[in-house]
Amino acid sequence: MSQTLQETLSRLWTLDRDVLAIAWLSLRVSLMAVGIGLLVGIPLGALVAVARFPGRGVIVGLLNTFMGLPPVIVGLILYLALSRSGPLGSLGLLFTPTAMVAAQAVLATPLVAALTRQVVADAETHLGEQLRSLRLPALRRAGVLIYDGRFSLVTVALAAFGRAISEIGAVLVVGGNIDGHTRTMTTAISLETQKGDLSLALALGLVLMGLVLSVNAAVAVLRGHAVRAYG
Repeated sequence: MSQTLQETLSRLWTLDRDVLAIAWLSLRVSLMAVGIGLLVGIPLGALVAVARFPGRGVIVGLLNTFMGLPPVIVGLILYLALSRSGPLGSLGLLFTPTAMVAAQAVLATPLVAALTRQVVADAETHLGEQLRSLRLPALRRAGVLIYDGRFSLVTVALAAFGRAISEIGAVLVVGGNIDGHTRTMTTAISLETQKGDLSLALALGLVLMGLVLSVNAAVAVLRGHAVRAYG
């Protein structure tokens, strides 16, 4: 055990090339997926919160349900779509980082939309009457409420990032865990543990934990600034 810890610390201290490459790919894929999730999920969630239309309750229920989508099922569906015999097979995206971004984006978007809907709905309880008295259309009201809840939406982004960076099932299915190409921290930790390379697995685990803690710390600092600035 002590030897494993020494090797782990050595990998981290010397900035082991394998650790850096895997961590960088994981970070790049997850950030791109979260970016897509925010671009789609925030407007969608806000509009569902402020608009009133037939079937709205069904959409809210679907968003809440899709928050808990099993990652491996998402990976399987995308695999079938991107395989050679699938409708998107001609794109040649299977077992590429792009496919992994798509998988994580599918997982992140419903989470962002559902949480944004709740944030905007809470903001509307305070400002909704004023906005309706101005006879603003739903799209304008949604924009105002998004801005009002912007600091709460940072937490939404954090939740989406946590969902993406810690995911293993979907990226394993559509990425294939190819060394130097589609191997992320989570898939590498699983593989290296099975192979017995515990120092690499532990080093990646510590990087993953450090990354999550850093993001949480950044959000806490941002919230503190927001409280001091806006009361």
